[in-house]
Amino acid sequence: MRHHHSVRIIAIALFAIIATNRLLGQHSIAREWSEAVIQTMQEDLARPAVQARNLFHFSVAMYDAWAAYDTMAQTYLLGQTTASGFTCPFTDVPAPKDLEAARQEAISFAAYRFLSSRYTQSPQISGAMVRFRELMTKHGYDFLNYSFDYSSGSPAALGNYIAQCVLQLGQKDGSNEENNYSSPKYQPVNAPMEVIVPGPGIVADPNRWQPIKLKRALDNDGYPMLECRCGGRPLASLIDSIVGSGRRLTGTQSYQMPHWGRVTPFALKKQDQKVFVRDRQDFRLYHDPGNDFLPHLDTAKGGGTSKEYRWNYALVAAWSGMLTPTDGVLWDISPGGMGNVQQYPSRLSELHDFYNLETGRDPGVGYAVNPRTGKPYVPQRTLRGDFTRVAVQYWAEGPNQETATGNWLSLLNYVSDQPLLLKKFNGKGALMGNLEWDVKAYFVLGGALHDAAISAWGVKGWYDSARPITALRYMASRGQSTNPLEPSYHPAGIPLIAGRIELVKKGDPLVGMKNKNLGKIKFYAWKGPYAVADSTADTAGADWILAENWFPYQAKSFVTPPYAAFVSAHAVLAHSAAEVLSLFTGDAYFPGGLGTYTVYANSRFLQHENGPSADVTLQWATYRDAADQASLSRIWCGTEAPFDDIPGRIIGDEVGKSAFHFAKTYFYKDLDGDGYLSFEDCDDHNSAIHPNAMEICDGLDNDCNGKVDDTMMPCGNKK
Repeated sequence: MRHHHSVRIIAIALFAIIATNRLLGQHSIAREWSEAVIQTMQEDLARPAVQARNLFHFSVAMYDAWAAYDTMAQTYLLGQTTASGFTCPFTDVPAPKDLEAARQEAISFAAYRFLSSRYTQSPQISGAMVRFRELMTKHGYDFLNYSFDYSSGSPAALGNYIAQCVLQLGQKDGSNEENNYSSPKYQPVNAPMEVIVPGPGIVADPNRWQPIKLKRALDNDGYPMLECRCGGRPLASLIDSIVGSGRRLTGTQSYQMPHWGRVTPFALKKQDQKVFVRDRQDFRLYHDPGNDFLPHLDTAKGGGTSKEYRWNYALVAAWSGMLTPTDGVLWDISPGGMGNVQQYPSRLSELHDFYNLETGRDPGVGYAVNPRTGKPYVPQRTLRGDFTRVAVQYWAEGPNQETATGNWLSLLNYVSDQPLLLKKFNGKGALMGNLEWDVKAYFVLGGALHDAAISAWGVKGWYDSARPITALRYMASRGQSTNPLEPSYHPAGIPLIAGRIELVKKGDPLVGMKNKNLGKIKFYAWKGPYAVADSTADTAGADWILAENWFPYQAKSFVTPPYAAFVSAHAVLAHSAAEVLSLFTGDAYFPGGLGTYTVYANSRFLQHENGPSADVTLQWATYRDAADQASLSRIWCGTEAPFDDIPGRIIGDEVGKSAFHFAKTYFYKDLDGDGYLSFEDCDDHNSAIHPNAMEICDGLDNDCNGKVDDTMMPCGNKK
């Protein structure tokens, strides 16, 4: 009877915590600041690696402001020395009378002071500052309080001090923030491609990255692409002065962050790092995928891995023709019809079986039932062209242009708001309050995405690989590589695929005056941004076009990202975040087994053309399903090839796991010094019993004896 009575009391207490979190309708102060950050990302330059670093530093500031008042958790920066050698001196703060009030105040001042400085050069800094100050004023904080004397017991002073340490850390982490993250040593081997001119331009090496030249190049958030050498002048004022003077901005891309592998990571290990040298410049790579997945085109004989190079890019061209709703092809886009990929390829040759060139699909088998409801997922029959175009736009920079980094922060907040979510660390132990949940979740996600960006851009900087627009236009300029007996044969040409990639023959509508295009390569593909006169009303559609005029599914002011394709940053970022969400929540599935995002018909969501033609609801059963869709979207849109994708997924999985397990060491202590965290579960120990592990009052079987602590002891060491 006594046992049942105690269980009933625990159940009532758990219900009370859940009800309090839900009914109060309160987001934590950390959540409020995260929403401010997401909006600032939307308004800032589209630099996902920089935004990942910003998110990490922001999460560190808030986490340390919370952990400074905790008896179990360890601070990340306060009183610590980082891998870059930076030390933030710290002595304990006096115990506050109101713990939660002190934490909220310290977090707010840390976030405000950090963000106000870090986003100084944002094009919309004025609006951001209003937003930050309004949030401070809403909670009754004086943002003009600049005190750093936390020994007085002032939470505001502690927050200011933390922000100062985080900002100083950023000056020593290898990002070159003081010069707007530029890398002046990098020089592309290929001359810029002027995309409105047919063909690839002058390509010295089709295996290497080529900058794009436009009349006016904008990033994916709509801001001018400027070379990051601003002479110390704030970027926002530089843009204003150029635009205000009526002068034309340069349209030639500069490579973003090829040096990012040198940035100090969160959880990446030095033993996983390789250092390469090119042009007297060091390139540091974590989780180097090597050349196993990276094919090279032999421009003379077409030998080596040229066949794989040709197939991968030919698939990109073929899938481009599916970006139209008029072909009538329907997909079930519910988790019952897609997702649940069983295994990733382990080598280049296995990509052929993973990506279906004819259908645009991967081998995901879907789910027979929703494991959380026990019922089948409701089928969602949707036009393939509507679904793929929506997925491309959704995953490009997030639904509101918050960058790929900010999109996963938004998804974390979405998950945190789901009524079926139990806010338990790794799905175990006691329920956490909203504030503890948020600061810990942001800390883990921020660290993972920061490491993901370092890993992805480190690889990009060294391998310096081509984008599909270079590879496809180059191969097409050489001819076809399928049949030596057919016209326009060249071993470095593109393979012919009936109905997708063909030769222009006599009588073809594309043959032109005096048969000037006879023998050229044509694609059945999306017709490109210049086929759209009015993006609010027109849809480009798909048709036969000359391959020399092929475009990815992007705006004509952007065309393709300003950095190499290999490896896919979207894949690394997405899969690292998916691993974090799975591990942090303790469940691979979205709460209730389903995550969704709806785009309405003709809502201008696609931005550079009208559509979708009908409502589309993106659906995912698991976080990995969402990450897989994010990865596929880059191939659908034509900015990456399959071989860019898979190693990115593999790296992201590793990065996410490492970040989670490393962050966990800051949350829970090894109380008895036996090398095991008191939180750790038995599987982590790879053993059934650990007699030296100390039980704590967290509802977990810390010593792995088959009983949780609250049923065997009075939890006398509860903090």
